Amino acid sequence: MIDLLRLVRPNNLLLAAAGVLAGGWIALGTLQVPNVLGLAAVSAVGFGTAGYVLNDIWDRAADRVNRPGGERPLAAGRVMRGTADLCVAGGALLGLGAAALVNGTAVLVGLVALAVLVAYSPVLKRRGALGNVAVAVLAGLPLMYGAIAVGRPAAGILPWTLAAWIHLVREIVKDIDDQAGDRVLGRRTLPLVLGPRRASVVAAALAAAFVPLSLALPTAAHYHAAYFVIAVFAQLVVLAVASRLFTGHTQGNSRLLKGAMLVGIAALVAGRVA
Repeated sequence: MIDLLRLVRPNNLLLAAAGVLAGGWIALGTLQVPNVLGLAAVSAVGFGTAGYVLNDIWDRAADRVNRPGGERPLAAGRVMRGTADLCVAGGALLGLGAAALVNGTAVLVGLVALAVLVAYSPVLKRRGALGNVAVAVLAGLPLMYGAIAVGRPAAGILPWTLAAWIHLVREIVKDIDDQAGDRVLGRRTLPLVLGPRRASVVAAALAAAFVPLSLALPTAAHYHAAYFVIAVFAQLVVLAVASRLFTGHTQGNSRLLKGAMLVGIAALVAGRVA
C-alpha cells in the first residue's frame, strides 16, 4: 500500500486539488465550494494520478539512475507494470467522469491535458524547452480549471500564468538534477543541450523575471493589498533560488520553489477574497 501511494504521489494530488479550489475561490471572490468546484478538484486528482503513474512507466530506466535509493517503486520493481496500467486507466476515467459532471469545457480541457500527459515523456520531454513549457502549462492548469468549473474562466488566466511561469523554472531545475537518467534515455533536455551552467542561468533569469511579473499582473487586475503582503515571502524565495542558480548551487532549489508556489497560491486567494 505504501508503494502504491508513492506511485500516485498523494501530496502532489492534494496540491492539484487545492489548486483547483483556489482557482474557483479566486474566480468567485469567496471561499464557497459549489458542487462543480468539488467535482473539478476530484477530476484533477484523477488526471494527476494518470499523469504521475504514466510518467513513472516511461521513466523506469531513468529513475534507476537518478533515484537509485528506490524511491520510485515501479523502477525498483516493488509495483507491477499491470498495477501501474490500472492506475493510469482508473485515473483517466475518474478525471473524465468527474469533468463530465462539471461542464463541457472541463471535459475538453481534460482531454487536451490527458493527450499532453500521454505525449510528454516519450515525445515532448525529448524536445528540450518544449517539454518544459508543456508540463509547466499543465502544472499551472488547476487554477484555471477551478475558474472554468465555476463559469468564470477569464479570472483564471492571471493565476494560471503566474503558476505556469514558476513551474517552468522548476522543471528546468529538475532537469538539471536528472541529467544522468535523461542521458540514458537519449533525451535532449535543456541542460543536456546547453550544458548545466547555461541551463542554470536560463532558469535563474526566468526566476528573476517572475518577481516583477508577479507584481505587475495583480496590480493591473486590482488584487487586494493582502496579495502583496503574502506574496512577498514567495518572491523572496524565488529571488533566493535565482541567486543560487546564478552562483551554481543547484541542489534543493526544487523544494524551495514548491514552497514558494504554496505561498503564492495563498496570496492569490487572499488577494481576491480578503
